[in-house]
Amino acid sequence: MTPADSDVLAPVAQALAHATRLLARAPGLAAEQARAILEAVPGHPEAEFVLGSALRRQGDNPGARDVLEKLAGAQPRSPHAQYELALILASLGETAGAISALRNCTALKPGFSDAWRGLGDLLTLQGDGEGADAAYARHIRAAVNDPELIRAADALCQGQLGSAERTLKDRLKRHPTDVAALRMLGETATRLGRNADAENLLRRCLELAPSFTAPRHNLAVVLYREGKAREAIPLLERLLADSPRDPNYRSLLAACLGATGEFDRAIDVYGAVIRELPGQPKIWMSYGHALRAAGRRDESVAAYHRSIALAPACGEAYWSLANLKTVPFTDGQVTAMRAALEQPDLGDDDRLHLHYALGRALEVAGDYQESFRHYAEGARIRRGQLRYSADETHAAVQRAKAVFTAAFFARHAGQGCGDPAPIFVLGLPRSGSTLIEQILSSHSAVEGTMELPDLAILARETGGGTAAEAYPACLDELSPDTIAALGRNYIERTSHQRKLGRAFFIDKMPNNWVHIGLIKLILPQAKIIDARRNPMAACFSAFKQHFARGQNFSYDLTELGRYYRDYVDLTAHFDASVPGAIHRVIYEDMVEHTEREIRALLAYCGLPFEAACLSFHETRRAVRTASSEQVRRPIFREGIGHWRHYEAWLGELKEALLF
Repeated sequence: MTPADSDVLAPVAQALAHATRLLARAPGLAAEQARAILEAVPGHPEAEFVLGSALRRQGDNPGARDVLEKLAGAQPRSPHAQYELALILASLGETAGAISALRNCTALKPGFSDAWRGLGDLLTLQGDGEGADAAYARHIRAAVNDPELIRAADALCQGQLGSAERTLKDRLKRHPTDVAALRMLGETATRLGRNADAENLLRRCLELAPSFTAPRHNLAVVLYREGKAREAIPLLERLLADSPRDPNYRSLLAACLGATGEFDRAIDVYGAVIRELPGQPKIWMSYGHALRAAGRRDESVAAYHRSIALAPACGEAYWSLANLKTVPFTDGQVTAMRAALEQPDLGDDDRLHLHYALGRALEVAGDYQESFRHYAEGARIRRGQLRYSADETHAAVQRAKAVFTAAFFARHAGQGCGDPAPIFVLGLPRSGSTLIEQILSSHSAVEGTMELPDLAILARETGGGTAAEAYPACLDELSPDTIAALGRNYIERTSHQRKLGRAFFIDKMPNNWVHIGLIKLILPQAKIIDARRNPMAACFSAFKQHFARGQNFSYDLTELGRYYRDYVDLTAHFDASVPGAIHRVIYEDMVEHTEREIRALLAYCGLPFEAACLSFHETRRAVRTASSEQVRRPIFREGIGHWRHYEAWLGELKEALLF
């Protein structure tokens, strides 16, 4: 280097250091300084980097992109140039390009923690949960320096969850306030499906480190998955106070708002994200779900179509259209779905949804054999993703029958919370529960909500985290005060779902049939309605329905039949031990003798007859279940006996249903 070179480079280095310091607090001044350097030394890579970063921070996305794309091309081995380019591409909604840049960045610098986190965020937006989990694990691995935590992070990255768990638990025995270990163990518990454990760990992490952002987001995700969306909302609002435009935070907030019945707010949040990031097919699909629940059918259909236009192999968007049951597929769409299934790299989630959608399309076309083949293949793939034991369900029913005897209810007579507001509609899914809810919600004294998870959560918490066999036997040991408090707890938990101030509200979680005993104990004045349907019709309708969550028994014909038998067995037991507690509505009777059945239903609920209940299809309210469009039409008879088109392939179900 000549003396002249030194004379030039020394002030440039000083100016560059000054520009870098200005980036965070005064990006405009940083940009001016960078331009001055580039006038003196054209093409200076570090000055180009500062300029691009400063323009991004000022909101000049196109200008930043021009600078950063040129820099990344000139400096292909610079991880920081790739990272900054990824940030600007993500801001512009060019997710695929941003993901590519982040993959380049992490390949060049595997220890770049923020790049792994950003990659996880973008893969989450695309719906690639498995890829996002792997990226987040690498983020954790890159963010820790302690050798013991590095070993745990390595195990997490490699999917060795048991090894990671052992290492982290040993660590926390010695260092119980290690927030990094708590967060990693919470992540491990989440991936093991132990959401309650993950919740406790992440809450403890935030108690110790309230400003720790990552576990707050982790906790919000866990709470949403646990059915505790209301508790997740303030966590997300705090995250958004610091990062108001983060699309992952906003999308999760919108999902939580939808789960708590705040559909207008959810639609507004999704709409804002879509305006900024119009190229995200998964967000368009979620937007469509919210619009559908709010009764904005045409807009929801348009959103699903937009999702498919952006991602032609997006199986869930096709299934969402099929699930409306009022939108026929064109020949071109059927051809497109078949072509998508031929893609060798198609993920299982897209594949199973496409099979269900094709099953529906071919059912409408009358090709029942091919339709069943697609339903069965979709169910086979989904069953492989789930944990379910028909033996465990049967054992739980036998325990409930042993506990909830007539003598049990005699011992606890007069106990519980006397609030008569809840009306539970339960039974097998696809048996007319949404129709019953819509009829009752048309009454001026009744508010429909949705399938509420609160009773199952309350049952789990009442068991105290002990072995499954402890519940429901533990209920017989509770004091009258505790029993009453449990009833009040349920009323309080569900209060945010009650928007209209009506005297009664509906909880139509079908799976609550396993908790009838708990209902009668803690809420003795509550009404219980059993939505019953021809067993072959009910079970096959459930089999050909892909549920978002919670119906793990429905993807195998034999398991479905066994589940139905257990359900009938337990409800018959309560008919004997608490006569008259349950009002049964037979779907076929409701279809054939609508007014008679509606009058009987209202009488059981202690409600005067109102003519609006006969014109239930005119009631405008949010409906979140698979029957959302059907209950917005007059009652129809087409579904009765429809299962017989598939009878030739339902032998396993018939055999399992034999009583």
